[in-house]
Amino acid sequence: MQELVEFMRIYQMIKNVLKCILVLLPTLFLSGCNLALFDPKGPVAEEAKSLIIISVALMLIIIIPVLMMIVYFPYKYRKGNKNAEYKPNWEHSTKIEIVVWTVPTLIVIALSYVTYVTSHSLDPRKPLGDADNQLVIQVVAMDWKWLFIYPEQGIATVNEISIPVDRPVEFRITSDTVMNSFFIPRLGSQIYAMAGMENRLHLMASEPGTFRGVSANYSGFGFSGMKFKVHATDQQGFDAWVAKVKASPKILDSETLPQLQQKTKDHPVEYFSTVDGQQFEQLIEKYSGAQNVE
Repeated sequence: MQELVEFMRIYQMIKNVLKCILVLLPTLFLSGCNLALFDPKGPVAEEAKSLIIISVALMLIIIIPVLMMIVYFPYKYRKGNKNAEYKPNWEHSTKIEIVVWTVPTLIVIALSYVTYVTSHSLDPRKPLGDADNQLVIQVVAMDWKWLFIYPEQGIATVNEISIPVDRPVEFRITSDTVMNSFFIPRLGSQIYAMAGMENRLHLMASEPGTFRGVSANYSGFGFSGMKFKVHATDQQGFDAWVAKVKASPKILDSETLPQLQQKTKDHPVEYFSTVDGQQFEQLIEKYSGAQNVE
């Protein structure tokens, strides 16, 4: 009778844990970026997704047995189980030592190999295709907005970009304020934006769509509104978007830039039909040590 009571107590405990998990699961699936990392739209994001899945699967080799033993051992060695082995002087088992050390070692080796390989294959500076065919977009993190300059097209935008599908894109990234982080979850890697420096990130969209870009590094009061849209279209759609931007009456030069540099929250999308070709380099040089010395 006592064994039955003990079993029911453990059963109720497990039941309560499962209820909590079932309550939390919907919250998990409805939170964050709508699981954007598991819905990739580009080759870099596809490889990053595979890396996450492989890493979690390898770690589950340890986690799942441990979770099972958390339930099994208290039940087996409960006070009411008179048939359980009792070895007060037991202190060593070669078999257990082999399992406890060998399995984690193999997992660490496997994770190290996967990390080494993907750290090279997912190198953000590694071009994704023909350098002559890639689209260059200069990115400037501001308070609290993103400025995008298309040097080849001679245009600039705020909080919106367009890219052709299946065409490599090289993002050249800097900051005109504090350190920030540029991230398009469905396309791939995030990379930091730092004043006085230029980081490069190569991405590509493999299918049409509108994807969300975000700031992945807290940067102050307007951080929550520092988002932008990425329109991935065919070449015809991209050309039409460029023509729409060129139709804007606004220009971005040394006179209008200071207005854009003012701190704003939830800044609307803006188009600039003309932009100073040296604007990006000047923003970087503004924070260089050589200029400060002068």
